[in-house]
Amino acid sequence: MAKIAEKRGMQVVLGVAEFLPFKRQSFDLILIVAALSLFKDPEKALCEAAGVLKPGGQIIIGILDRNSLHGYFYESRKKEGRFSSEAKFLSTAEVSGWLIELGFEEIKACQTLFKHPEKIERIELPQKGSGTGSFAAISARKTFCGFGD
Repeated sequence: MAKIAEKRGMQVVLGVAEFLPFKRQSFDLILIVAALSLFKDPEKALCEAAGVLKPGGQIIIGILDRNSLHGYFYESRKKEGRFSSEAKFLSTAEVSGWLIELGFEEIKACQTLFKHPEKIERIELPQKGSGTGSFAAISARKTFCGFGD
């Protein structure tokens, strides 16, 4: 992937989420989609993200909620596939709790995928909140006097 991105003119920095190779307070926005469940230590990865995020910066995290139809579906089939067997599915409440512990504010969630994975026939529009949808997007803002300042 990195070689393909470089060939397309993108700047690539290889690293590990739990030990980011960036200066403190160097990003305005951090986006983690469908990856947090694959990190060896997702809580440490969020701590690292907080450190490289500028005060007032935003983090957006997309997860397949462990406590959802899709979460139960994939959890019950972990041994069948490489992706789901390596994933440690997380809940929206768990990720939000970590963000609160790290000093983030304005934590909001929206969700989609409300039907069983085998019964989805069309795009399902997102709704505010969490608890009924399988895919959750969680956003939060780093405080000006919070972690890493």
